[in-house]
Amino acid sequence: MALLGAEYASSDEGSNSPEPKASSSAAAAVVAAPDVSLDDPMRLQMMLVKPTDTSLTYNVKHSDLSRPTQGPANPFRISDGNALKRKNVLTGYAQEAAISDATFTSQHRTFQSRGYAREPNAYGNYVGDLVKAQEFGGRDIVQMKPSRERRKRQKKGDPSIVDGEGRYLGPWAKPLNEVQYEQRDAEGEEELGSDEEYIEEAIVPAISAPMDKSATAYQEDLTNAETSEYNGCSQVDYMGRSYMMHPPNKPVEIEKSFHPKKLVHTWKHGTKPITAIRFFPSTAHLLLSASADAKIKIFDVYREQELLRTYTGHTKALTDAEFSPTGDRMLSSALDRYMKLWDTESGTCLSRFKTGAIPHVIKFNPSAPHEFLAGMSDKKIVQFDTRVPPDSENSMTQEYDHHLGPINTITFVDEDRRFITTSDDKSLRAWEVNIPVPIKFIAEPYMYALTRACVHPSGKHALFQSGDNQIVVYAAGDRFRQNRKKSFRGHNTSGYAVDVDMSPDGGLVASGDSGGYVCFWDWKTCKMFHKIKAAGDGGAVTCVRWNEQTTSRVATAGTEGTIKYWD
Repeated sequence: MALLGAEYASSDEGSNSPEPKASSSAAAAVVAAPDVSLDDPMRLQMMLVKPTDTSLTYNVKHSDLSRPTQGPANPFRISDGNALKRKNVLTGYAQEAAISDATFTSQHRTFQSRGYAREPNAYGNYVGDLVKAQEFGGRDIVQMKPSRERRKRQKKGDPSIVDGEGRYLGPWAKPLNEVQYEQRDAEGEEELGSDEEYIEEAIVPAISAPMDKSATAYQEDLTNAETSEYNGCSQVDYMGRSYMMHPPNKPVEIEKSFHPKKLVHTWKHGTKPITAIRFFPSTAHLLLSASADAKIKIFDVYREQELLRTYTGHTKALTDAEFSPTGDRMLSSALDRYMKLWDTESGTCLSRFKTGAIPHVIKFNPSAPHEFLAGMSDKKIVQFDTRVPPDSENSMTQEYDHHLGPINTITFVDEDRRFITTSDDKSLRAWEVNIPVPIKFIAEPYMYALTRACVHPSGKHALFQSGDNQIVVYAAGDRFRQNRKKSFRGHNTSGYAVDVDMSPDGGLVASGDSGGYVCFWDWKTCKMFHKIKAAGDGGAVTCVRWNEQTTSRVATAGTEGTIKYWD
């Protein structure tokens, strides 16, 4: 009221009262904070939404939706729009552009080598070193490559002109640049006087040290240089009989076999692994061994148990060796791709066979001693006749080509009229002899590669060493099928091709082991019967052979290079 009374007078007062004076300085209105609503804080919190939200959880009034944006200005907002410059790369904002791979690669290489590149979204503009871009005219690295121009040659000339200008040059026309160099060199030479001539300077040969003789000493070819050495005491006994003579007693039939229990004898072949051991057919009085040192040795089993003969003729490690059914001949195969036929007694090489592939397994036909089969590394099984010279085209009598991997085993069954082969292709195939078409093909998803095989003494079953640490059995009669009730497990064969063999009576199964053991199973129950430690630590037993003339004698060999005889 006091303020009102100060500015307005009563109507009763006179009209001549003095008028109020205006204030000398009007106060300027200063608002430091923006216009912020002072409504309920909970309501304000509900109004705050994130920029990325696409839906609201409450009903917004129209007055709230039409309010101006509150708060400080967004520095990332584009002035001419509502889009935001968000960082899409580590260093900032990168604008997308459509560009081909070839253009990007050329511009990238231009920037690396010259320091500038063309900006993709602005035609004619460059980024980077603009001075270099102006110096090279903005060309990229592809445009700077020199053009491969074809060299120009002299004209062939006229065939009717023999000498002089325009003479015929034909295919002897030189490139123009060479002609220019020759003319320049000719102009630079001074003309000689009538009493002068050129003197050719002799070229002094360079004095070099004499060549070492070892540089021209080529390795001698030993593939055709077979030798044999007798290592025994005497080749004949007091009656003049050869060491090949079998014992006087006749072969016996074993009624019951037993597993061996102790070590009887040890033969030292060498330091490298032994790949195969074989007993002499029928009598088993000799033992053949093939080793990775490319040597074949025969040991005496019946008399003095000594080394009798050494056969040398291969240049690489042996893969297999086999006696003929009569024992008077012997066949060997090695990594040098040769198969050689030897005379067992004299040690002379009778024939050499070669197909170009590596023979993995060789096997004589028991019913035809003059024929043998060889499983090769090129997926083929070849059949040779030893009566025909190896150089003749008729030496290879048959070829069986259906496997998809290197051959591992060849096993004759059914009175030698058929044979079974296995391969690294995890399949088993049965064949008729001399017929190159398989009569049975077995390949199951659960099968592993079958690496070694043997036949049951009854001839009705064939045992195969499988790659999954078990021995599987297949029927070898008219039907070739797996006997799922018989499976011998408990040993480890990973990494090695381990032999499997049967006792003479067919009651025990013997196999080697990668841990150095010899394992024995009962044929009927398929249970492991016995286990012998036959090799040292780190050694593996890969060769196992049962002496068919004894009840419990077994020969083993492996990576240690020694042959052990157990009883």
